[in-house]
Amino acid sequence: MFSIRKAPLVLALIAIFSLILPSQQLIAADVLLPDLGGAGSGLISPRQEYQLGQKWLRMYRSHVITSSDPFLQMYVEDLITKISYSSEISDKRLDIVVVENATLNAFAVPGGVIGVHTGLFTYADDEDQFSSVLAHELAHLSQRHFARRIAEQKDNAIPTMAALLASILIAATSGSDAGIAAITATQAIAIDAQLRFSRQMEQEADRIGMDTMVRANKDPFAMGEMFENMLKNTRFSHRPPEFLLTHPLTESRVSDAQLRAQKYDKKYYAQNKDFYFAKVRAALAHEKNLQFAIRQFKNEQQDNKYSQDISTYGLVLALTRADKLDEAEKQLSPLLKKHPDNIHYIVAQAEIDAERKNFDAASQRLKAKLLEQPKHHALNIRYAEILMKASRYKECETLLLAHSKRRPKDDYVWYLLAEVHGLAGDIYHVHTARAEYFILNGLYKKAIIQLKNAKNLVKKDRQRVARINQRLKQARTLRDEAKL
Repeated sequence: MFSIRKAPLVLALIAIFSLILPSQQLIAADVLLPDLGGAGSGLISPRQEYQLGQKWLRMYRSHVITSSDPFLQMYVEDLITKISYSSEISDKRLDIVVVENATLNAFAVPGGVIGVHTGLFTYADDEDQFSSVLAHELAHLSQRHFARRIAEQKDNAIPTMAALLASILIAATSGSDAGIAAITATQAIAIDAQLRFSRQMEQEADRIGMDTMVRANKDPFAMGEMFENMLKNTRFSHRPPEFLLTHPLTESRVSDAQLRAQKYDKKYYAQNKDFYFAKVRAALAHEKNLQFAIRQFKNEQQDNKYSQDISTYGLVLALTRADKLDEAEKQLSPLLKKHPDNIHYIVAQAEIDAERKNFDAASQRLKAKLLEQPKHHALNIRYAEILMKASRYKECETLLLAHSKRRPKDDYVWYLLAEVHGLAGDIYHVHTARAEYFILNGLYKKAIIQLKNAKNLVKKDRQRVARINQRLKQARTLRDEAKL
C-alpha cells in the first residue's frame, strides 16, 4: 500500500490565503451590497464559488482521514442528493465528503462541498434528525451566505473568502492532529469571527432547512429534536464541538425550531432502515476495542437501542473483524434467511467467506448481486477488494476501471486501482492511477512525479505521451495556483 504524509495545517492555511484571492481586486471591486433577504451577491459569482470549493476540497483531503467505507459514503451521498432536490440550491453539483472522525461536525463550503463527520450519526436518533443538519447546511449554500458575508465586509483589508475557507478547514479538521492549535490564538480568534454566520443567517438557514425537509417528506419536528440532542450530549463537555462553535446553539434556537414546526401537522414518517445500518457502521468505525464492541452489540440486542436485526448486524461486523467467523456466521444466518436480498447481509456473508479464503463463494455472492445493480458503489468496492485478495487482478482492474468512469472524483477508487495495477505488474497504470489519487488530494508535486514516471515508460507511444502531457499541464496549473 502506498501512503501519503499529511502536510502541516499551517501550510494549508498559507496556500488557501494565496490561491483563493491572488490579489485584492475583488475586495476593492466596486460592487453593491446585496439585499440580505435574498440569495444574490455581486462580489463573487457562483462559478467562482464552485472553483474555490474544488480547490478547497483537494486541500482538505490532504489533511483528514476520509472514510473508505463505501456503505457510509453511499448512504450520505444518496441522502444529501435526495434532500438537495427539495432544496433551493440551484447548482446540484455537490461533492460529499465523509470524514472518519467521532466528533460532532458537519460543514458546507462555497461551491457545493458538504462534509459530514461519522460522529454526527452518534447524535441522531433517526434519519429525519440526521437530515435536519444536512438541510440546514444546504440552506447556507442555497442562500449563498458565504458570498453575502463577503459583500457585507467588502471594505475589510483581509480577503474574506480566504478567511472563511481557512476557518472552515480548521473547524473541519477538529479532533485531528491538525487542529485549531496549529495557529496562534490571535489568528484563531480572527478566523473564528470570520466563520460565524450572523444570527439572521442562522435563523434563515433553520427556516429554509425546515421547509426543505417538509418538501423532502422529512419530519419538521426532527430539527428541534436534533438540536435538543446536541445540547444534551454536549452540555457537560469542556469545550463545545466545532459544529456548535460555528453554529451557536441556544435554548431559544431550540424553541424557535420547535415553534416553527408546529405550523405543520404531526404525522407518521416512515424511517429508512439504511440509516440504522449506517449508524452501526459509524459506531464500529469509532470503536477500536473489538471485544468492547462485541459486548456492546450483544447488550443492545436486549435493550432495544436499535432493532434486534440491526444490533445483530453490528455484532456480525464486530465478530468478523475480531476473526470470530463461526460465531459471526451463526448470528448472520437467520438474518440472511429472513432477508435474502438485503445487500448489507449479503456483503457481510461475503466478507466472512473471504476471511476464510473461500474467495469463490464470496465473489459469486457479490457478482450475482452486481448483475442486478451494476452501479452500486458498495458492491463494486467490496467485490474489487475481494477479487484483489483472491489474486484475480485482471478482473479487479476491469471492474475498477469501469467504476472510476462512474466516480472519477472518488479518491478511494483510484487508490484501489493503483494497488491492483501494481499487483498485476502494470507499472504504467500504477503511476497514472496514483497521479489521479494525488491530484484529488491536493498533492500536486507527487502527482507530477507519477506522471513523469509514466511518461518515461511510453516515450514512443505518441497518443499516451500526448495524454500525459495534457494531464501534466493541468497538474502544474493546479500546483502553481496553490503556490505563494
